[in-house]
Amino acid sequence: MDPDYPTSFSILNTDSHSHWMEQAFKEAEKAYRAKEIPVGAVVVMNNQIIGRGYNQREALKDPTAHAEILAITAAANHMEDWRLTDVTLYVTLEPCPMCTGAILNARIPRIVFGADDLDHGACGGAVQLCSGNFLNHKAEVIGGILEHKCKSILDSFFQVSRGSKT
Repeated sequence: MDPDYPTSFSILNTDSHSHWMEQAFKEAEKAYRAKEIPVGAVVVMNNQIIGRGYNQREALKDPTAHAEILAITAAANHMEDWRLTDVTLYVTLEPCPMCTGAILNARIPRIVFGADDLDHGACGGAVQLCSGNFLNHKAEVIGGILEHKCKSILDSFFQVSRGSKT
């Protein structure tokens, strides 16, 4: 991770974060097998997954069918509440602005991601939406968990989909 990357890092329990990121990675593998951009997400509360999702934009013909959105929707349905104030979202790629907006609107207090996205990420990559003074909710951001593994599946996907052997 770039040392100038403007994200707050407070590693609470790296082993726990790695465990849950592995679960998100399993979701990313589902996306990969479905020929979707391999991003996966899980929502965890009290050491239990209450929502999961993987990118399904192509399958659902829905531009909002990102892993985070699907996992948040599943968690909200599980909780029967749109407020997810006691959860952590684990996602293999830094969330985009749309997903970060949904995270903040759901009042999710912590985002843990694997690979950074300096082009589209909204948790410090391209922009920082999680800690701005312009919103009434902020989220703690922890990045770089299983970073190499999360980047590798994305690199592999794009090499195959673009026909590159590099």
